[in-house]
Amino acid sequence: MTQDARNTPAHARSGFGHWAVVAAGCAAVVGGALAAGPASGAISPPAPTAKAAPSAAAPDPAKAGLPLDCGPFPVAVSLKVSADLGDGKPGTVAAAHCDAGNGTPSDGVFVLAPGPDGRPVVAATLVEEDEDLTLTALAVRSDGSVHGTARGYSSPDVPRFAPDLMVELNWKRTGTGWTRTDTKSPAAKA
Repeated sequence: MTQDARNTPAHARSGFGHWAVVAAGCAAVVGGALAAGPASGAISPPAPTAKAAPSAAAPDPAKAGLPLDCGPFPVAVSLKVSADLGDGKPGTVAAAHCDAGNGTPSDGVFVLAPGPDGRPVVAATLVEEDEDLTLTALAVRSDGSVHGTARGYSSPDVPRFAPDLMVELNWKRTGTGWTRTDTKSPAAKA
């Protein structure tokens, strides 16, 4: 033992036991953060699932010309769901963004329908890419309504790598268009 080690109090020296306690504490914090989730507030019975469209009949977002301004970067489809959207025809709802390779890209959400030549066409835009939302979940309900969950930003001052809002989105078909409702809440901090 060196002269410095003898003069240092035992509680100030790190050893195996100290680092084992630190590792266990870190594991507990990470485990708690992963296990915790936002409370829903109410228990609701599960809704019946939407009638899935046959995959051969559902529009493929990879074949559609999605209206995203990506410059030289390709378009990446992050989420898609195909079903009868309440009009008796197969449809696909797709969330897509520019695949720039860095940052948190914002998504556009599009309703695709079969085009006259068989190539999918954009029938409606549910979220514009300039709304700065990144979709994390997308589903079609049995009545043809669409539900999504997204992360977003409360102001332009929030760094684009740290979304601070959780947004619950719902769209319901009204005539030939879609009506949107959303609920914003602070995002859980990890």
